[in-house]
Amino acid sequence: MHSNMDVVCREVGLRDGLQIIDTFFSTDEKINWMRQEAAAGISSIQACSFVPPKLLPQFRDAEQVAAAALEIDGLWVSALVPNLKGAENAAKAKVHEIGFVTSVSESHNMANVRKTTDQSLEEFKRIIELRDSLPEGQRFKLSSGLSTALGCTIEGRVSPKAVMALAEKFVAAGTDELVVADTVGYSGPTEVKNLVSDVVSNFGGEVDVMAHFHDTRGLGLANVFAALEAGCRMFDASLAGLGGCPYAPHATGNVVMEDMIFMLETAGLRTGVDLEKLVAVREIVARNLPNEPLHGMYVKAGPPKGFQQVSKLK
Repeated sequence: MHSNMDVVCREVGLRDGLQIIDTFFSTDEKINWMRQEAAAGISSIQACSFVPPKLLPQFRDAEQVAAAALEIDGLWVSALVPNLKGAENAAKAKVHEIGFVTSVSESHNMANVRKTTDQSLEEFKRIIELRDSLPEGQRFKLSSGLSTALGCTIEGRVSPKAVMALAEKFVAAGTDELVVADTVGYSGPTEVKNLVSDVVSNFGGEVDVMAHFHDTRGLGLANVFAALEAGCRMFDASLAGLGGCPYAPHATGNVVMEDMIFMLETAGLRTGVDLEKLVAVREIVARNLPNEPLHGMYVKAGPPKGFQQVSKLK
């Protein structure tokens, strides 16, 4: 974490936000988006997903996008992969971090990657071998996403014991980070606080812990704050709330990055992000996706009278 930050806010709009959108967002404009967000103070971006283009054509330019992201000074660049082949491509691109997602819900994992949870874990172990085969200075950070950790549109409620059991397996296998993900916006702040608290207390001394929420039922920010109170200091969000899972019925967008930054700053936490510069980046998204709704309350109301970001205070 940078010295000017209390909380890391990772932009996932370029990956999670675009993955369900058919309109191809041009490579040049993706790069423009990343550069402008970095200039606004966003320090971490999940730039793309290394998947077969026939499955998700939106990421057919993953190599170019990742390469451009890595040229942005000070930016931490991550990419999502579904399997070893994707990890090999991401490693070849030299991204800083590779994310591998496994659903706690067996049904969702089958729909998403056509594997059982145990099969995904075995695939993950092969990625661990890939990471460990690299020279120490060239090893990527490896993140384990615990998808549908707080509920599944297909199966319903997910047992916290199942989440903890899978988290333990990933930590034992050698992951560097656990991401607790409410993939479909299923849960509320009480359940979030309890689960994230358990994950942080059991594994926070060994690995980093991040949280990923969707605003499907309007509880995204409440869940972020609940996770914050449980000890989490790393969060995913998407500019203008773009996003959703293509394999989860009724899933809608991510937490709105602008609103999350505002909430965290009002809590006295330094995000390192200039809100007004961040809001201006929405124009890039609006220009390239004119038929997509852009969400967010901060942009509608503007800052309250007298509001000062703690990130800007000397």
